[in-house]
Amino acid sequence: MPRPISVTIHLSALANNLAVARRAAPASKVWAVVKANAYGHGIGRVYPALADADGCALLDLNEAALLRDLGWRKPILLLEGFFDESDIPLLASLRLSTAVHCEDQLRMLELASRSAQLPPQSLDVCLKLNSGMNRLGFCPSDYRAAWQRLRNIPAVKSVTHATHFSDADAPTGTADQLAVFRAATLGLPGEISVANSAATLWHADCHADWVRAGILLYGASPSGRPDDITESGLQAAQTLASKILAVQEIQPGQAVGYGSHYVASRRQRIGIVACGYADGYPRTSSSHGDHFSPVRVGTRLTRTVGRISMDMLAVDLTDCPEATIGTPVELWGRHVPIDSVAAAAGTIGYELMCAVAPRVPIEVAN
Repeated sequence: MPRPISVTIHLSALANNLAVARRAAPASKVWAVVKANAYGHGIGRVYPALADADGCALLDLNEAALLRDLGWRKPILLLEGFFDESDIPLLASLRLSTAVHCEDQLRMLELASRSAQLPPQSLDVCLKLNSGMNRLGFCPSDYRAAWQRLRNIPAVKSVTHATHFSDADAPTGTADQLAVFRAATLGLPGEISVANSAATLWHADCHADWVRAGILLYGASPSGRPDDITESGLQAAQTLASKILAVQEIQPGQAVGYGSHYVASRRQRIGIVACGYADGYPRTSSSHGDHFSPVRVGTRLTRTVGRISMDMLAVDLTDCPEATIGTPVELWGRHVPIDSVAAAAGTIGYELMCAVAPRVPIEVAN
């Protein structure tokens, strides 16, 4: 028998979350962001649930090729663009759209067009403006010149104006960056794509022609705060589950786990769960004092106790009298928000999704 730990990918949740994005931005087309192997869910697994998207956005050429092999015929956008001249022929053969965010990429496209590596009118480009995040993109003073150079390249069919918000999920908001973007693109024709998941949900003035649905597709909050999406209709697309494999009775003053990190102040039942940091559960969520990570045992919500081990973790069963060996445990999913677990670990749900270990079996459910 294999260990009783598994991840379940819920296709119905993915389809639901795509529909939430459409309802939030009804006049916009939707890029389904499937970078990082669909945030750890697996492009091949989530593909059927995202058929209603208008395009898929990712980073890796191999993942783009996989999407085409799976039968995806709609647009595919390379969010970071291409990295070398040798990538350029693949843009045409795989019918990819590409971001262009720097002088080197622009120059390579000009050379490729002149050398006939790209057929005329074969390439859709997202021209990236650095509106204040200071990660990728042309600065506002150089943006119009870059746009004009793209328009002069025979291979370029269309140019979409794009930027990325740093604080769409925070009180700072999008206003300052949106003002920079509007000034830099004033009067320039072309579609617009500026809304990430947070702006899609919370900033209607940013929706424009395309929205980029990333973390919201997978049912987590762009802010990392689960309360922010309580009324959104989003559903968890990933469940990490296991079972109780042992039960211990401890007395006041007795410790649990490595380093005697947790010491009981009362008599407790402790359940040992087949899940640890080698499975992708964050060791930094180890409990101490009032710091703990939520866990669902059977139908009851409880918490971790002590340090997370490589292959096991401990949970408090004191208020779960019916729990015993074999009782199901949800580490995160539909009843335990992944954002709550991530917050206990000092990180965000994105990281946990992407960090599930290869040794954990993955199941797909409708």
